[in-house]
Amino acid sequence: MNVITRKRLRAFAARHANAAMPLEAWYRTASKANWQSIQDVRRIYAHADAVKVASGNDVTVFNVSGNKYRLVTAIHYDAQRVYVLRLMTHAEYGKGKWRTTL
Repeated sequence: MNVITRKRLRAFAARHANAAMPLEAWYRTASKANWQSIQDVRRIYAHADAVKVASGNDVTVFNVSGNKYRLVTAIHYDAQRVYVLRLMTHAEYGKGKWRTTL
C-alpha cells in the first residue's frame, strides 16, 4: 500500500511523543501490506473499524498506542493507497465531530 501522507503521522508524533513508535510501526506494516478488504486489514489489526462518515463514505479507524489515539484513514483497495485523514486523541475521537467533516 502507498501511504499518503507520512508527514501527518510525523507531525502528530511531534505533538504526542508516545505515539511516535506505534505510528512508525503502523506505517511500516501498512506500506508492505496488500490489503484487498477490511477483512484483510483485521487479520493484522483486529480492532480496525470501518466507520461511515457524513459524506457517505467508509473510513477505517485504527487504535494507536494502546487505544490512546485514533488514526482515521481512507483505504482505496483497488489503487493500493491509504490516505491518512485524521489523527486524534481518544477523547477527541469520542466526541464524534470528526465524522461530520469527512
